[in-house]
Amino acid sequence: MYNNPYMNPYYCPYPFPYHVNVPTMYNYGRQSVYGSIPNDIRHDIQVGIELKDYGPEPFVVNINQAAKQNSTFRTALWSGNHLQVTLMSINVGEDIGLEIHPNVDQFLRIEQGQGIVQMGKRKDNLNFVRKVSDDSAIVVPAGTWHNITNTGNIPLKLYSIYAPPEHPHSTVHVTKADAMAVE
Repeated sequence: MYNNPYMNPYYCPYPFPYHVNVPTMYNYGRQSVYGSIPNDIRHDIQVGIELKDYGPEPFVVNINQAAKQNSTFRTALWSGNHLQVTLMSINVGEDIGLEIHPNVDQFLRIEQGQGIVQMGKRKDNLNFVRKVSDDSAIVVPAGTWHNITNTGNIPLKLYSIYAPPEHPHSTVHVTKADAMAVE
């Protein structure tokens, strides 16, 4: 039998009827028994956060907003024993630098901008090349050479997840030169 919503006795055209408030001009002094969502659990509206390492404590963040807010080359946002989240901002025409993590898998997600990702088993043979932009996800297996270059006209904003962690707790590299000096 096919689904006809008007024949279904449980069909409701409102996705969340228990959050509907009656307009005050029609409720004649009667208040809704359901109310609104308490402010302490709302997570759809978040103003800028302090960009620091919150690990290893439990943490929730609007990662899209945090990535776009970041203006440093690399900032560790959360570091634990088995995982690390960093934010990156790559300036126009710059790249992260050709690198390899022998024992670390890496996940990157582009939140703003556009670029090119290159990967390969050898430093001199980056045969995997793809264009990336907003909402692109990049997975770099351990032992793979990789680089991301900003080809757009605005900073490339992204976040990276390392497993296990790659950088010391509370790492902040304001510029690419700072990161290169440490490594």
